[in-house]
Amino acid sequence: MKLTSPLPGKKSSLDRVLNFYPGPGAIPFPVLERAHEEFFNFNGTGMSVMELSHRSPQIQNIIDDSAERIKRLMKLGDEFEVIFLQGGGSLQFLMVPMNFSGIGDRIDYIDTGYWAEKAIKAAKSLDRDLEVIASSADKDYTFVPDLNQIHIRKDTKYLHFCSNNTVVGTQFHQFPKLPVPIVVDMSSDFMSKVIDTTNLSCIYAHAQKNVGLSGVTVVLIRKEMLAGISDNLPELLDYRTHIKSRSNYHTPPCFSIYITWQILKWVEEDIGGLAELEKINHQKAELLYQCIDSHHLYNCAIEKASRSQMNAVFTLPTKELTQQFIQAAFEAGIVGVKGHRTRGGCRVSLYNGVSLRAVEGLVEFMERFAKKHKGK
Repeated sequence: MKLTSPLPGKKSSLDRVLNFYPGPGAIPFPVLERAHEEFFNFNGTGMSVMELSHRSPQIQNIIDDSAERIKRLMKLGDEFEVIFLQGGGSLQFLMVPMNFSGIGDRIDYIDTGYWAEKAIKAAKSLDRDLEVIASSADKDYTFVPDLNQIHIRKDTKYLHFCSNNTVVGTQFHQFPKLPVPIVVDMSSDFMSKVIDTTNLSCIYAHAQKNVGLSGVTVVLIRKEMLAGISDNLPELLDYRTHIKSRSNYHTPPCFSIYITWQILKWVEEDIGGLAELEKINHQKAELLYQCIDSHHLYNCAIEKASRSQMNAVFTLPTKELTQQFIQAAFEAGIVGVKGHRTRGGCRVSLYNGVSLRAVEGLVEFMERFAKKHKGK
């Protein structure tokens, strides 16, 4: 199954597949349409966004308006700063402990798999007193720990965890109330639903899952966290540098931020906000999990309370059948369903840019495949 332009009254010659890649992932089609329309001449400048100086008022306006839209959509006040950085989530694995702790300071982490492990490894390299206070490794990362049952160490500078785990297909659906700053890697579920930020001190997310292209990372920091940052940090790695320069300290990834801006506009103006988007994302996940659970051919080992709304993982009875499924999906115009290289099996990513119609198309294919291979 392939999709053409879903915009009323528009025709497209594009041959669109159903894209379930885990990142970079699908971009909402209306955003692609608008970027295409403005590609050669943005806002009457006679230039593409990619050609504009990063010091131009047009680029700074895109950056500033993107930050304001994030605050508006998330119902944040002036207590948060919003900046756009480079280096992906991987750089934030270092910047978070560098900015919010010092050598020998206690920092607490939760281990929920692949990306959480990378964050822990990076922070340990900085000579912090890091402790993993909760982990789901004992059950092969098929659940997330109960955040209300964890024990934070006295005098810890912050608690860090990954809200959605793209590789293993788990997700924290609620955040705890704790007497310490909470830092959350939301790279794969940022701006996919309404969240309570009351108890969060820092959120970071690389954009290529739900809100843009690779090359830009969104960071939200509660202002009170800035007071404890050391003055001995390299300027480039100091969050205050980028706040002061309004995300324009050095040449930012202008086109990537532009696409993020367009997606934020789409969420706010076309979809109607995060509450409406959350409903759509819930529908998509519910539809897919219902299909998985209704057939013996597909098995999702993740505990139901911990299942990710963004990345559904499942296996088939044999590696041979799994490969047949992936190949048959590809031939049907469905891409990106192969599991992570460290886990095998299959994975379907349901980011903001994936339409409900695309998920319906995938489920139709899965139903046919299950019927064909019934009893295997």
